[in-house]
Amino acid sequence: MAGFIADEHDEVMSEINMVPFIDVMLVLLIIFIITVPVMKHAVNVELPRAANEKEQIKPETVLLTVQADGSYVLGEEKIADDQLGARLQAAARQQPQPDLHIRGDRDVRYERVAQAMAAAQQAGLGKIGFVTEPPRAP
Repeated sequence: MAGFIADEHDEVMSEINMVPFIDVMLVLLIIFIITVPVMKHAVNVELPRAANEKEQIKPETVLLTVQADGSYVLGEEKIADDQLGARLQAAARQQPQPDLHIRGDRDVRYERVAQAMAAAQQAGLGKIGFVTEPPRAP
């Protein structure tokens, strides 16, 4: 689009013709005036109320204690090394699968705790945690 050239001067006039813009704006205004009431029109229906909260089923916790002498205590019952794998497999078959919390005495050899972790992994337990005590305040 070229600018308009004045009659007496050789200067270019830089005016914008606003009429087409006003026409477009008026058309848009009319469209919005027509469509807004249609968008808000709805059928009033009394919907039923229902609670849809997800059921929180917390899995039980299996507590395995490794005592200072290296023996295992599952829950409150002292078990032999050869029973540990079978008992952990029975726990792994439960639905939902329980969490295994291992409490190791500070004086126990790390090997015994590692054996308990390996038995839990072989049994198929997916969640294993360690229980510790917070440090004592001075």
